[in-house]
Amino acid sequence: MRTLIAGLWLASTLAVGTASAQPFPFNEAGVTMGHWHLASRDVQANKKIFTGMGGTPIAPGANESVMFPGVRVNLNFGSGGTGGTQGSVVNHVGFIVNNVQEQVAKWKAVGIVVLPGSNNRLDQAYVETPDGVRIEILEDKSQAMPIRHEHVHFFLPEAEIAKAQAWYAKTFGGKAGTRNNAPVVDVPGGQLRFAKAEIAQAPTIGRVLDHIGFDVKDLQAFIKKIEAEGIKLDEPYQKNETTGTAITYITDPWGTRVELVQRAPAL
Repeated sequence: MRTLIAGLWLASTLAVGTASAQPFPFNEAGVTMGHWHLASRDVQANKKIFTGMGGTPIAPGANESVMFPGVRVNLNFGSGGTGGTQGSVVNHVGFIVNNVQEQVAKWKAVGIVVLPGSNNRLDQAYVETPDGVRIEILEDKSQAMPIRHEHVHFFLPEAEIAKAQAWYAKTFGGKAGTRNNAPVVDVPGGQLRFAKAEIAQAPTIGRVLDHIGFDVKDLQAFIKKIEAEGIKLDEPYQKNETTGTAITYITDPWGTRVELVQRAPAL
């Protein structure tokens, strides 16, 4: 059943064509942050949240998406996932805004439920979708745009954190570093962060946040690179010859499903 659902989704995804341009330039490895893909039980409810937060709705084929600087939020994959982000390898995702309190006031005015920051921090807040995708909101007052994609936060056993940081830096050409003394990897459009979990977390596949995605400049060349590094594809390379859009999937060693997309060039 899941294969059938994925196949139907693939058909509509490959039909996107020129509907989506790259939000951030590629790095030297030909990679930029691409998307979060939600198996939403209520697509319209989630669309209302993301557009209310400042995203721009787009509709590639039969699938609803909302675009932010740095990331697309794709809202339907199958008939709905089981389990939110907490408890999975991707514990939460994050945006950064120019003023948390001002943005939160706007969001609440359109009916978005916003949770306070840790210890009632005024420069932090949380939004959680009805089906359990947790979104951290942070602040950068020097930021010109109201909101942009900021991070994906992985929760891993302590012994795996350095391995995961190295794997993501090598695989996607990211820059390894630290933030608040915690390991991170920077890619165009966002930051990958790693935090300690007491036990191994559940894989993302089948949950509401089913997978994350990276856009790549040349998918076939990228596949050759990662296969040479010992990474196996979950599914064969597939391309829509009419639109030029191509995709495949991999799963990282800790259970995060990752889609790789070469989008057709925008006209």
